[in-house]
Amino acid sequence: MKAIKILALTFFIAIGAQVKAADNTGISNLVKAYMGIKNALATDNSKTAGAEAKAFTEALKAVKVDAMDAVQKAAWTTHAEKLRFNGEHIGESTDIAHQREHFKTLSDEFYSLVKKTMANDVVLYRQYCPMKKAYWLSQSTVISNPYYGKEMDECGEVKETLKAH
Repeated sequence: MKAIKILALTFFIAIGAQVKAADNTGISNLVKAYMGIKNALATDNSKTAGAEAKAFTEALKAVKVDAMDAVQKAAWTTHAEKLRFNGEHIGESTDIAHQREHFKTLSDEFYSLVKKTMANDVVLYRQYCPMKKAYWLSQSTVISNPYYGKEMDECGEVKETLKAH
């Protein structure tokens, strides 16, 4: 009987982990698109940044808010519109300076969303550029500055690590 209870508990834990992983899918797609924007800006590629920003705004529409818990929904409600607004501006512009302005706000909002929802399935590093006084997220501890691109690629430092959930 004890073995059956342990087996049942293990089954429900495994199912819960699968459901949680499925819930993260929308945020995972946002992380991928966000990284695309960041990497394009770090290499001074405004065209790719625009395309990735369009993918980001499409990924926003696909997030399954119904699957979120109350804390995640509250975070989503707070940040989703600002993410959409800034993503659209990056996607509509070919002026890299304008894209970088909106990326700063996008990064701050996206960091807050990820931190509050704890729905990222990869480790993320919050990085900071003291020259620009701006943050961004990265999947690597290696600095690749999206605000200065090739001009000052290595300007910045890791300020925080967001563990995968």
